[in-house]
Amino acid sequence: MPQFTLYANIIATAPDRVQLAINEAGFTDYERIEVDMGTQEHKTPEYLARNPFGKVPTLVTSDGITMYESRGIARYLCTRYNFDLLPDPKDNAAVALFEQEISCEAAYFERPVSSIAYESSIKPILGMETNQENLEEGKKLLGQYFDTAEAIFNKTGKKFWAGDKYTLVDVYYIPHLARIFERGYGDLVTSRPALNAWWQRCLARPASKAFIENVPKLEEVLAHIQKVKAAKEAK
Repeated sequence: MPQFTLYANIIATAPDRVQLAINEAGFTDYERIEVDMGTQEHKTPEYLARNPFGKVPTLVTSDGITMYESRGIARYLCTRYNFDLLPDPKDNAAVALFEQEISCEAAYFERPVSSIAYESSIKPILGMETNQENLEEGKKLLGQYFDTAEAIFNKTGKKFWAGDKYTLVDVYYIPHLARIFERGYGDLVTSRPALNAWWQRCLARPASKAFIENVPKLEEVLAHIQKVKAAKEAK
């Protein structure tokens, strides 16, 4: 029996935080199940019993632990299975910096980058029209945050978000950024030398590189949806 089951969806970004952590750790003793959100599988009583919010990801371990929320799941897996993505618990300074940067990612990065992803990727998938004003506002806010981050990288000389070690903080940034690169907004990173250097360090890691390169293209997702729809109509 696999150590755990990860319920996810290829379109959703949140499960990718967990998936990338698993990939970086080289962990293979698990099962991934794709939740069909197109048919509202995530709103069925069976699924809601695992995740009352009806979202992905959800984690169910072989010994009966059920969890939802991607950041918590990723951190739990790192602790339980010794994924080398956390700071040394004996290094108080490293732990403090890690906690600080985890908070910054959630407080300052998540909202604007989610807005960019929603307007440029999710809305087209749902057949909705992109709100250009919202898209530009997201780019503006993310650019402001990245200006501050760029200055911090330059001042501290750190290689990754939480210091010189690649950690879960970096994992949390990559899925959204991979998608905005795919949509043509990668200059938000590459136009800032220190952040671009960080991105290149991530690309030098085989698991991160493979993950970034395999982010589904919008055209591929739309084609897949049409194929599934056609197959259902043909039945």
